[in-house]
Parts: sequence; structure tokens; C-alpha cells
Amino acid sequence: MQFGLHIADFTFDSGPAELGPTLARHVKHAEDAGIQRITVMDHFWQLPGIGPVEHEMLEAYATLGFLAAHTQKAMLHVLVTGVIYRHPALLAKQVSTLNVLSGGRVGLGIGAGWNEQECVGLGFPFSPVAQRFHELEETIQICRQMWSESEEPYDGAIWQLGRTLNSPQNVTKPMLMIGGGGEKKTLKLVAQYADACNLSALAGVPTGKLDVLRAHCDDVGRDYDTVEKTAMIGVNPESTVDGVADQVRALGEAGFTTTYVFSVGIRQPEKVVDLIAGVAAQV
Repeated sequence: MQFGLHIADFTFDSGPAELGPTLARHVKHAEDAGIQRITVMDHFWQLPGIGPVEHEMLEAYATLGFLAAHTQKAMLHVLVTGVIYRHPALLAKQVSTLNVLSGGRVGLGIGAGWNEQECVGLGFPFSPVAQRFHELEETIQICRQMWSESEEPYDGAIWQLGRTLNSPQNVTKPMLMIGGGGEKKTLKLVAQYADACNLSALAGVPTGKLDVLRAHCDDVGRDYDTVEKTAMIGVNPESTVDGVADQVRALGEAGFTTTYVFSVGIRQPEKVVDLIAGVAAQV
């Protein structure tokens, strides 16, 4: 089992003015502890359930650049990019830029987006769900084309690109992860396009979602085993190494190979890393 440190809460005891140094120490500690992946959310306000919306939230791709400069080994990506926030060509360029500057360690996690409150507050268009899924598929297609040798135009129903030039090209092929467990659309797109899925395990092991994904893979002629299965779990000040290890073992038995861990209410970031390291030592 690999582990990802998913940084979803930036409200640390050190305070907002020390976020930069605290975050740099946090990710160095994570790498030193053997954590293989580090991710951030793509939101502009804090999410209810993690903290008040007024709590600190950093923009994802600026933060990913900072993390790339303060790490050496970990895979980095956003978990997951909201397709509604950026033009697809800009997103493809952002990921490939970070991939180059990090020595090939940056991939793309992406989803259809959902936070209407945030969009209304900050003036982002928030399309109906069917439109967002059309945008998601075209964005994936544009990214894949821009990360290929092709410079041909892209003529979609939503976006038209006259020349898909992307230079410099990625150092490594960016991992493409689609987040979410929607059974009709999201998991079908995983089967069609993605290297990895990410499913919530907050309510238990999502074995039913894996069954749906397998069926979609069969429908499109995809080898189910070529899709990396990753899960998201949360920890809090009451979480124990033994308890989290039991969760992770259950995920491994179901076929998940990477567990991303986010924290709620732990204001000392070193405690999150130490908890994950303790779990990794058990499983």
C-alpha cells in the first residue's frame, strides 16, 4: 500500500503568516517519513465539514508549485481539479509546466466540480451537471492531445483549439486520475481515459463502486487491472494508528493500492505525518 498526504486543512497553530515555512516543513517531514504522494484540494474557500469557509485555503496550482520546490521525491497532484475553474489548455499547460520543473513528479487529478456556493460567491460559472461532465470529457481529451506529439486542431462541442502546441513537453507521462464515484458518468470516464480512480472510503470500503468500474471496463474493452484504485480516508485528533491501520488493511484486501489521508482538526501538521507513518509501518 502506498500513502498520500492530502493537505485539506491549512489552519495550523503557527498561523496564516507562517503558512509558507510551516508547509515547507510539513512536506519535507512527509517525504522523510516515506510518504510517496502529496496532494492538495482545488477550492478557494474551506469546505464545510473540515472548517468554517473563512478558514485559510490556498489556490491549488500555485501551492503545487511551492510544494514542487520543497520536495524531491513525492508524486504531486491536485485531488482533484474542478474542471469548471480553468480553460482546458491552461490546465494542460499548468500540469506540464510543473511536470517539467519537478523532474516529472506532477500528474493530473480531475473531476466535474460541485461547489456551487463557492462559484456563486466568487463569480465562477456553475453549469448544470450534464454540461460539467461534457466539459470534463473534453478537458481530458484536450490534455491528452496537448501531452502527445500532435499539434493538430481540437474541434469539440464546447472548445475549439487551432493548434495544440505544448512546449516544453512533459518529462514523464502525467498520471491522469479521475475523482468521484458517480456510477453512470464518472466511473465510465475512468474506464475510458484514466490511469487511476479515487473513491471516498469515509463511509467504509466502496467495493460496490469497484464492481461498477469493472463493468464499465468490460463495456469499453479496458483491462480492469490497468486502472489504479485509490481511496480517500479522513483522520482527526481521536484517530489511532491501530484504527486507521484496520481501515487501510480492509482497503488493501478490496484491491486498493494507494490510500490518501486528510486530517480534520489536527493543527500540528507533524502529528498527521507521524500517524500515517505509524500506519504504514503496520500494513
